[in-house]
Amino acid sequence: MSNAAIENRLAQIRKSRGIGASDLARHVGVSRQTIYAIEAGTYVPNTQVALLMARELSVTVDELFSLASTAAAGPDSMNAEMLATQAPAKGQPVRVCQVASKWIGVPVPSTPYFMPEADGVVQRGGRANSRAGLMVFAKDEASQKRLLLAGCDPATGLLSRMVERVSGVEVVSAAASSKLALGWLKEGKVHIAGSHLEDPASGEFNLPFVREHFAGEDILVVTFAKWEEGLVVAAGNPKRVRKAEDLARRGVRLINREPGSGSRALLDTLLAQAGVASAKVRGYGRVAFGHLPAAYQVLAGEADACVATRAAARTFALDFIPLHSARYDLVMRKRTADLPSVKAFLDVLQRAALRRKLEVLAGYDTSQTGALLAV
Repeated sequence: MSNAAIENRLAQIRKSRGIGASDLARHVGVSRQTIYAIEAGTYVPNTQVALLMARELSVTVDELFSLASTAAAGPDSMNAEMLATQAPAKGQPVRVCQVASKWIGVPVPSTPYFMPEADGVVQRGGRANSRAGLMVFAKDEASQKRLLLAGCDPATGLLSRMVERVSGVEVVSAAASSKLALGWLKEGKVHIAGSHLEDPASGEFNLPFVREHFAGEDILVVTFAKWEEGLVVAAGNPKRVRKAEDLARRGVRLINREPGSGSRALLDTLLAQAGVASAKVRGYGRVAFGHLPAAYQVLAGEADACVATRAAARTFALDFIPLHSARYDLVMRKRTADLPSVKAFLDVLQRAALRRKLEVLAGYDTSQTGALLAV
């Protein structure tokens, strides 16, 4: 039988376990070059080496090696729990992640002029936040070295790209309000949830909500950054919007955030303080899911203002009127923090290079970035 007739997943499985080629070679009793040759498919190991590698990686030999199929591999069908604020449509692109034993599908948002990268498409739709049938191109790849992060901070993309570049761990983001992200974490659907919820009684961010909803659980809270929230308006601020009560003026159109988001809560607080009923604000019932989608509506001329972060305004070269400071934290279970991929994620959070990017590109205060908070 020729070597070409045997396929192997050694590199994939080894990297997912966080084991280096040199370490595996030492434990198995071969050279590092032999491991690389096996992974490249240019060398087929004998039975003893195959068994030793399988034992070291805690898999079966069949999981490491298989006979090559004579037919081209086709897409896989699978069911996944969808993290979606709206019902997924057939044909919608999705990313796929494995969180513990659950398969999770994340709809890929459309970006103007770009076809999105995806692992597959929705084959059979369902309700929002329910199971859906997917057609995926490579199910095995979706389970390797991926973290699922839910939240609304657009600057976490800077963190995600640096994590992938430094460690090879891919961070898949699911857009969600703070309350929805924490809810998904509670249900075990994401690895990490981002939140900037302010407790009205104490003025503290996130910790009161975590203590209430995760009572008795071992939870880790790490600060990402402090940011400014405010009014995002068109360049030059043609409608002269300066404060929340200006949103009730004639001719001013708002694009709001969804209930459960920190931005929606901030707007409601500011309107109440100003004595302005939400019914007087044109567009109060129109919702955008996320800081960037809300700011994009202003850029596109579909709204005159929204409440979002300075980073969202900078992304689209819009004007920004600061109203309030907030702290954005990353919340996870402590057992999740012990995963090699999450350790790599947290290590990057401590890097000075990331802090410089957050300060310059997003305008964030990174004085507490990476700090562990007592729950």
